[in-house]
Amino acid sequence: MLLNIYLKEMKDSFRDRRTLLLTVFLPIIMMTGLTLFYENMVSDGEGEEYKLAVENSITPEVESIFVPFENISLLKSDNPEKTVESGEAQGALIVSSGFLNSIENGEDAKLTLIGDSFSQNSTILMGMVTEALDHYEKQIIANRLEAEGANLDLVHPFQVEQREISEEDPSIDLLAMLIPLILSIAIGVGSAPAAADLFAGEKEKKTMEALLMTPVNRATLLLSKWLTISSIGAIIGFVTLIVVSLEIFFLTEHLKKAVSFGDNMPIIISVCVLVIIVYAMFSASLLMLTSIIGKTVKEAQSYSSPIMMIAVFPVMITTGIGINEFGFHHFAIPVLNLFSLLKELLFGIVDYEHILVSLGSNLLLLAIVFIVCRILFLKDKWVMN
Repeated sequence: MLLNIYLKEMKDSFRDRRTLLLTVFLPIIMMTGLTLFYENMVSDGEGEEYKLAVENSITPEVESIFVPFENISLLKSDNPEKTVESGEAQGALIVSSGFLNSIENGEDAKLTLIGDSFSQNSTILMGMVTEALDHYEKQIIANRLEAEGANLDLVHPFQVEQREISEEDPSIDLLAMLIPLILSIAIGVGSAPAAADLFAGEKEKKTMEALLMTPVNRATLLLSKWLTISSIGAIIGFVTLIVVSLEIFFLTEHLKKAVSFGDNMPIIISVCVLVIIVYAMFSASLLMLTSIIGKTVKEAQSYSSPIMMIAVFPVMITTGIGINEFGFHHFAIPVLNLFSLLKELLFGIVDYEHILVSLGSNLLLLAIVFIVCRILFLKDKWVMN
């Protein structure tokens, strides 16, 4: 009986075109946009050309400062600042009159760099221009010291060697934030319509009474609907993970280079599959509770909205935390442990204690919420309008 009800609910869920659109295609479109957006963030403007507006009277000597930077293209203009305001250039450089003569005579020389810190392209351009000017300044200082007969080593009394404790590609940290965020949103968005329709929808359409009159135990009915919501969430999670993995492999360059699991790949993939299933079950329990409480589909969707927004907070918490800084609470708190555990796995770390704690805490809270749902579902007050 349980299997028959489960298969019926699954067929009804995927027969509805609106639900199919919301549960399958919408999450995939959203995740595709997020993947390409993060790839653009990781690129840091590599291969892009940025226009720097300069005055028409700029000298070839000043232009030569930016020759080593192939990304910078000089755009001559009568008014460089207005050129930036109109969007024709991402930044502007205004050189004071007699700039080179002032440097040769040891006098103060002035440069004005104009940009928009709210623009990513402008920020990248200003960083490159500042680097070029710093390099030019060091050359001037070195020439002056050499002219005075001073030893250039006196200017650099020590050297700083910087080494990272991890040899992983820096892009992996961004990917460790992207994958859990994509999965949590996809599972929540994908299973929410089905959850709202299976309980609140039945009450709103007045079909719940007829359903309860059948010789089916309420616990069996509740379990079959919960399995339906969990299955839809898990399917969406798997589809999303596969689609995002293919997009990273075929459509990105920097994110693809960051992924390297080595010999742990089979274990990491298996744990990721298990995490998706458990999180889909956990999410299904919460969404089922909101649907039982809600009298209409709209009301149930209003209750479920905060649940899908929960995934935003773990992103803010785990973004600035290193792998070696994770504590027990990061793997014991549901939803947060999804981000923490997947971040470890993406860095190639397989810690079985963390895996057990994460899955166990989710299963424990899942069981508590399911018991609450069962108590409510056994009372006519919550299953009938």
